[in-house]
Amino acid sequence: MKRLLIVSGRSGSGKSSALHILEDIGYYSIDNLPLSLLPEIVAKLDQENHLDMLALGVDVRTPRSDLMEFESILEQLKAHGEVEVLFLNARDDVLLARFGATRRRHPLADRYSTLQEALVAEEALLAPVANRATLTLDTSSLNVHELKQTLTVKMGQGDQMILILQSFGYKHGIPLDADFVFDVRHLPNPHWQAALRPKTGLDKDVQDFLGSDKNVNGMFDDIYQFLSKWMPVFAESHRHYLTVAIGCTGGQHRSVYLVNRLSDALKLQWPTQTLHREMKHWS
Repeated sequence: MKRLLIVSGRSGSGKSSALHILEDIGYYSIDNLPLSLLPEIVAKLDQENHLDMLALGVDVRTPRSDLMEFESILEQLKAHGEVEVLFLNARDDVLLARFGATRRRHPLADRYSTLQEALVAEEALLAPVANRATLTLDTSSLNVHELKQTLTVKMGQGDQMILILQSFGYKHGIPLDADFVFDVRHLPNPHWQAALRPKTGLDKDVQDFLGSDKNVNGMFDDIYQFLSKWMPVFAESHRHYLTVAIGCTGGQHRSVYLVNRLSDALKLQWPTQTLHREMKHWS
């Protein structure tokens, strides 16, 4: 088997949606399996079906004893090929709102008096899986379409490590799944220029404004040098991706400009993808 992916996450974070999306990009997906049965099931599927890509959904409904043995089960699965762990997460307030909107019952609802208590307990129970995740995805600000775009970018790469450059706005929250976060709110803000305010970092007027500032250029040079130096080291550790998030206040001008400029500078050295998280907020 070329690729085996364990998909887990907190209830309400989008695990089921992620499995459907993975099916769309070529994975054979199975949900809600007890962890202790995975080695046997994977061995049978590998022997009889010769699958290239298999995604297995695991959540808090699996026995607690299985979760405590996740490390051992993971090692057994490695006999069948490369194993990755995708863990989906979201902020507690977002999860509470999603359960309120859908009126779904939390899997641990019978054991705890409040939904908040169930969420806290679930996070602790899933910690052995979350701690071994090769990809953690924060879905707090993602709808289903954005989740599909993000998963397609992050799971569709080949053997070479991919650099994911993401712009975001601090007023909408820091991405929980970024490996590195750079704050560029100290740089000149085009928002305060009336002619530039409705535009974005994709527009030439904004690019010219920011590109003429020495501090903007200095920030670009520092991030570029950092990534150029350390990307080969990260790649040697057999990582499949590196997510670098750059944030300004609203995620419309400065962060977008720097993400695109860095992508242009680095894409000849590394497979590079760009994500502009706040695009849906642009007027």
